[in-house]
Amino acid sequence: MAEISFDDFLKVDVRVGTVTRAEPYPEARKPAIKLWIDFGGELGEKKTSAQITAHYAPDTLVGKQVLAVVNFPPRQIGKFMSEVLVLGMPDEAGEVVLVGPDQNVPNGGRLH
Repeated sequence: MAEISFDDFLKVDVRVGTVTRAEPYPEARKPAIKLWIDFGGELGEKKTSAQITAHYAPDTLVGKQVLAVVNFPPRQIGKFMSEVLVLGMPDEAGEVVLVGPDQNVPNGGRLH
């Protein structure tokens, strides 16, 4: 893996937000869930879709704090515009487990 500088790391803006709404995304090519995430303050609410159906149902996600990259350009995912990239780690089967703080923290806080 290539090394990066600390300045390179600082270019990636990872923030914490709280899921305010979640819906199935049946039109996606792979099973996915649409998420609306409140990052507070200047960022406000952003939306995304994520292939997280192995471990999550939409009704279990509301209120959950997650980490996301917030400074990628928006990306069209089918008929849905994704504005952030939620972060996760693969389990033993390669299915995504979302990453978030282990205690509640203010929305919009930046990873450092």
